[in-house]
Amino acid sequence: MHTGAATPDRHGWLGPAAAVVLAVTALRVWLLWLNRMDLFVDEAQYWLWGRELAFGYYSKPPMIGWVIRATTGLAGSDAPFWVRLPAPLFHAATALILGRIAAGLWGARAAIWVALGYVTLPMVAVGSILISTDTIMFPFLALALGFWLRLLSRPGPGWALAAGLALGLAFLSKYAAIYYPLCAALAALLIPPARSRLRDAGLALLAFAATISPNVIWNLQNGMTTLEHTLDNADWVRAPSERAGFDISGLTEFLGSQFAVFGPVLFAALLWNALRWARQDAPSRLMLVFALPVVAIVSVEALLAGAYANWAAAAYLAGTLAVLPGLGRGWRISSFAINGTVALALPVLGVFAPVASLGGHPLLERYLGRADMSTTILDIAEAEGQGVILADNRDLLADLFYTGRDRDVSIYAPPPVGRAPNHYALRHALPDDLGGEVLYVAGGSLPACAEGVTPLADLAPQTGAYRGKRIRIFRLPASCWNG
Repeated sequence: MHTGAATPDRHGWLGPAAAVVLAVTALRVWLLWLNRMDLFVDEAQYWLWGRELAFGYYSKPPMIGWVIRATTGLAGSDAPFWVRLPAPLFHAATALILGRIAAGLWGARAAIWVALGYVTLPMVAVGSILISTDTIMFPFLALALGFWLRLLSRPGPGWALAAGLALGLAFLSKYAAIYYPLCAALAALLIPPARSRLRDAGLALLAFAATISPNVIWNLQNGMTTLEHTLDNADWVRAPSERAGFDISGLTEFLGSQFAVFGPVLFAALLWNALRWARQDAPSRLMLVFALPVVAIVSVEALLAGAYANWAAAAYLAGTLAVLPGLGRGWRISSFAINGTVALALPVLGVFAPVASLGGHPLLERYLGRADMSTTILDIAEAEGQGVILADNRDLLADLFYTGRDRDVSIYAPPPVGRAPNHYALRHALPDDLGGEVLYVAGGSLPACAEGVTPLADLAPQTGAYRGKRIRIFRLPASCWNG
């Protein structure tokens, strides 16, 4: 696909772009080494998945578990730094892949701006100190986009298979990758140069299907667990007449959050470019088609039942390509000033997480106190000579598995009634044949057999993730759950 202008200078961009991207990444890795945030509940769960390699997991496809396992295995350490290290590295790779795409479409200058713009996005700054499935998906999704563009200009089975394989790997990282084939189909309807040969499209879909097939088979063997969880996130789909609403405030909140996710200047520019569709060149229109429908779909979800800010993150790979090459100099400077400040402030804030406070409480309080709570529980178990811990709260379970990884203790969730509510209930439920007593950690209501029993400890932290919550610890017979 061509811009319609003179052939751009596609060379000379990699050195400057790589120098800046690698410098930013090196700074991030150093600050990540100094980071004092506990693993968040999702991060601890992803680490556990890496210890239990499979083709699928309760709530997400498997790639993030595989990546964490590879990194911690090579490092010989499960410390938070090594669990999170892939995050800044994957973002650096994504920045350079997007730069390469921009070089082919608009030239070297655009490539440098795109790589620099992506690596300083607010969502990338957050995603470089907390590991997430979005982060793991992005380089594969960027590769899929790049291969598809190459296929449009140079039809052939090689590029088709490469695009399908890359998209499959993105899907194995996060199911949001499915937006891209939908966007490609829409682009073919709207933009003549975006129409591939049917044979090539078929080959790409075949490669995609083959790549994701292990996860599909795993889901079929496990009651479509991951799909069921995805439907839980959009629960109005199960009963539209009962659960779907029309919440303008939810839509407004979501759209407002996108100014923080993508950056205020860039998100405003993305919307402005959409309004000026007729004035965009063909590649820019294509990038808009790979970005705006994602935002629109999640906006509908936000209107009907609410949506998290990061649910449209897949839009901003193409969004970066759609906006930065043609952004005016003044707006570009403003954008880099705002996004660059955020990109520097967030990792620094992680270093000072325990002391950086507002209103008497740490700004990053939800990432503090988790390991301390787990250590307290594990110490009580050890003092009581109890080798079995049963916890009823996903947050507690996630960090107990992580913090207790080198302790001689078995950790379980209560057996589920009906469909398992989380990974721990699915894979680590209390065995039916377990006898004796367990150390029960209650983060909510108590089972009937705990009524009238004096707790061994009654914990009410004054700061950290569990501030304002009451956590009680009991010795109870295992028969309370499996009798």
